[in-house]
Amino acid sequence: MAFDHKHLIDITEYSAEDIMQILETAVTFMEVNERKIKKVPLLKGVTVVNMFNEPSTRTKSSFELAEKRLSCDVLNFGGKSTSVVKGESLVDTLETLDAYKIDLVVVRDKHAGVPYLLSQHTPAAIIDAGDGKHQHPTQALLDLFSIWRSKGTLEGLHVGIVGDIGHSRVCGSLVPALKIMGCTVTLIAPQTLLPARPDVLGADYVTADLDAALPELDAVYMLRVQRERLEGAPFPSTREYNMLFGMTRDRERLMRPDAIVCHPGPINRGVELDSYLADHPERSVILDQVYAGICTRMAALYLLLGGSENA
Repeated sequence: MAFDHKHLIDITEYSAEDIMQILETAVTFMEVNERKIKKVPLLKGVTVVNMFNEPSTRTKSSFELAEKRLSCDVLNFGGKSTSVVKGESLVDTLETLDAYKIDLVVVRDKHAGVPYLLSQHTPAAIIDAGDGKHQHPTQALLDLFSIWRSKGTLEGLHVGIVGDIGHSRVCGSLVPALKIMGCTVTLIAPQTLLPARPDVLGADYVTADLDAALPELDAVYMLRVQRERLEGAPFPSTREYNMLFGMTRDRERLMRPDAIVCHPGPINRGVELDSYLADHPERSVILDQVYAGICTRMAALYLLLGGSENA
């Protein structure tokens, strides 16, 4: 089935059927990633630019691996290595790259709206790899994939998202994606780590009581406390934060027997998540999320670049 999207910038532009097509395509790429030779020629000759203007480990490495395993020609570009530091605008930089006849740009930037802006100035496809506090759609897709594979369904699940909601672009994509797929969503955070209008995210419930919420949750999604983005002192100490909002060994007794723990990484161990649960062999799907990043990004690249029409 053809895929009727050019860009992956705003997850709310995708229907449940679109998202399911990506997840099901990602399953087929799991088999590729289990091979000794993890490479297929599906996008041979396609040129992809990774424009990362902000630091990244998991997102950048998994995109680059996904592209190379699809046989793309890859140009890694951005940050201090570009003429932006000399005063050139991002649009001018993009138009320079366009002269190379590129096909797709994966862009991460600290400013919200940059992927959409660039999409207005290029014939190439754009994937948002995280923009400011706005969205991170491929993170939402890999999270959905991990939860779906673990639980067997998404419809009807109750997912709690815990922690630094106010600074999280993960929430900007994950909450609407979960709602699109038929989940109930509860945001759990201190008032100081919520946005001014948490209702805008579209969650069903908002609470500051993690202990009361845990028995109702099928998946507990822990967010990293983004210390680099915090203004002032939103909580007295990391020790107190861990006591009230951390997933600890003691708090596990409140969880459903089959509930799972997710985290987008990197983990602040001992703050939002104790090592006991981060490494738990049954509950933690954190490394599954990392692996899902390659499979879902391969699927998104393949579908956006017309692979389903050619293969």
